[in-house]
Amino acid sequence: MPIYEYRRPDGTTFEIEQRMTDDALTEDPETGVPVERVLHPVAIHFKGKGFHNTDYGTRRRNRELEKSASDGADAHDAKTADKAKEKKEAKGSGKAGSKEKPAAPKKKD
Repeated sequence: MPIYEYRRPDGTTFEIEQRMTDDALTEDPETGVPVERVLHPVAIHFKGKGFHNTDYGTRRRNRELEKSASDGADAHDAKTADKAKEKKEAKGSGKAGSKEKPAAPKKKD
């Protein structure tokens, strides 16, 4: 027979063994105070074709993710700094040697 957990209004809980066909308790059998059944989420693990191995974490996988995250952040920062440096250099050298068209004169109405 399954064991069900119930909660009293003061937050304390108790367990009772009941048949699945029995109705849920509305009162504590010892004290007579109103109670409600406590439901817990069920753990589900999907297996089989169509589910990826990487969907489920392992210790090794967690270490790999942490390492790649720290390496990735460092690499990203370095790449961003390089791009900013290249932009500055292109901007500085581009102004001196570039020929821009003069602005066209405005037409008077």
